[in-house]
Amino acid sequence: MSDIDETRRLLAYLSAAAVAGGQPVHEVEADTRRIARSLGHDNLQISASPTGIVLALDSGSPATFESVNGPLRLDQSADTAAIRADVLSGATGPGEALARLSRLRSTPHRYPRGGLEIGMLCVATGIALILQPLWPSVVFAALAGQVTAQFIRFSGRWRSLATLTPFLVAFLIGLAAFAAAQAGWLSGPLRSLLPPIAVLLPGALVVTGLSELAAGAMTAGTSRLAYGSAQLLLFALGVAGAAWLLRVPSSALDNRIVNEIGPWSPIVGLLLLTAGISLMESVPPRLVPWVALILSLTLSFQVLGQSLVGSPWFGALLGSTAASLGAALVEIYRPALPRLVMFLPSFWLLVPGSLGLVSMTQLGLEPSLAGDTIAQSASVVCAIALGLFVGTSAARVVGVTRARRLELLDRRRARRSR
Repeated sequence: MSDIDETRRLLAYLSAAAVAGGQPVHEVEADTRRIARSLGHDNLQISASPTGIVLALDSGSPATFESVNGPLRLDQSADTAAIRADVLSGATGPGEALARLSRLRSTPHRYPRGGLEIGMLCVATGIALILQPLWPSVVFAALAGQVTAQFIRFSGRWRSLATLTPFLVAFLIGLAAFAAAQAGWLSGPLRSLLPPIAVLLPGALVVTGLSELAAGAMTAGTSRLAYGSAQLLLFALGVAGAAWLLRVPSSALDNRIVNEIGPWSPIVGLLLLTAGISLMESVPPRLVPWVALILSLTLSFQVLGQSLVGSPWFGALLGSTAASLGAALVEIYRPALPRLVMFLPSFWLLVPGSLGLVSMTQLGLEPSLAGDTIAQSASVVCAIALGLFVGTSAARVVGVTRARRLELLDRRRARRSR
C-alpha cells in the first residue's frame, strides 16, 4: 500500500470511528480536516453521514468510502480519541495508527461477566431515583432492567431481534408496569417504566440530529431525526399496546414526578448511574471520576435551571451547556481525556428520549393529556440542542485563545533564547 493510500484509509477509518462513537458529522469533518492538514494534505474533500464516510485527499483525486458498522462502546471511543491525538502530535505514523484502528472493534469488554446485568441494575435504579423517587418504582426498575439487559445481549446476535427490540421491550415492561399499578403495587406506571428502558431511547440521536441541522449538515441531521422518531414510535406503540391490552385508565398516564424518598435520592442515583455506565460501557477506570464530574455538573445545573425558572426547558439548557462546555474544557487542558466519553452519558440524565416517549404514548392513548407533555418535550429537546451548541462554541473560543496564547509564549521564549 502506498503512503497516499495509507493516509486516505487512515482518515476514513478515523472518521468512521468518530461517527460510530456518536460525534456529530460536522465536528467529524472539521476534526478530519485538521488531521489531514497535520499530515500535509490541506485540501481534503470529505462528506460524513451517520452510515458512512466518503473522502479524497484533494479535489479530483481518488476517493474512498468507509461504512459505519454500528455504535462503539465508550472505551472504544476513548481508544479512537487516543489514536487521533497521537496522529496529530506525530507520535504515531499512519501505518501504526491503522493497525490500532483495525483492532478497535475486537477490543474485549472490560467486564465480560456480569458487566451488562450489574451495570443495568445500577443504571435503571439510578435513573429511577432521579426520575420517579418512589421505592416501588425503584424496585420495579431494578427488576425490569434485567429484561432490557437480556434484550441488549441477544439483539447483538440476531439482526431481526434488534429491529423489534424497541417495541418488544416497551411492550413487556409496559405490561408489567401497568399490571403492577392495577394490583396497587406501583404509582405512576408511565413514569416508572421509563428507567428500565432509558438506555435504549434515542434521545442522544434526536439531539445530535438537531445540532447537525443547526450546523448545516442537512442530510445527516434529517436522517438522524427521522430514524430517532421511528425508534420512539416503536417504543410508544409497545407501551400503548400494553396499556390498551390491560384497559388502563387515563389517570395512570399522568406524567408527574413524586418524591417520597427524600432530597438525597438524586445524589445516590447519580452515583449508581456512573457505576452502571462504567460497567455497561467498559469505561476505563481512569475516566470514571471524570464521567462522574460531568454528570454532577449536568445534574447540578439542570436542577438550578429548573429552580430558577420553574420550567424543565431552562434546566435542560443549563444542564446541556454545562455538560458540553465542561467536557470540552477538560479535553482542552487534559488532551488525554476524550470529550465524547465524558459528555455522552449526560444524555441519560437529560432524558430527552423519555419525554418524547411519554408524549407519543399520551397522544395515542389520551390526546387530552398530551398537549402539555408534547410542548414540554419539544422545548426540552430544542433547549438541549441549543445548550450543546453554546457549550461547544464557548469551548472552541477558549481552545483557540489558549492555542494563540501558547504560540505567543513559544515565540517569546524563542526570542529570549536568541
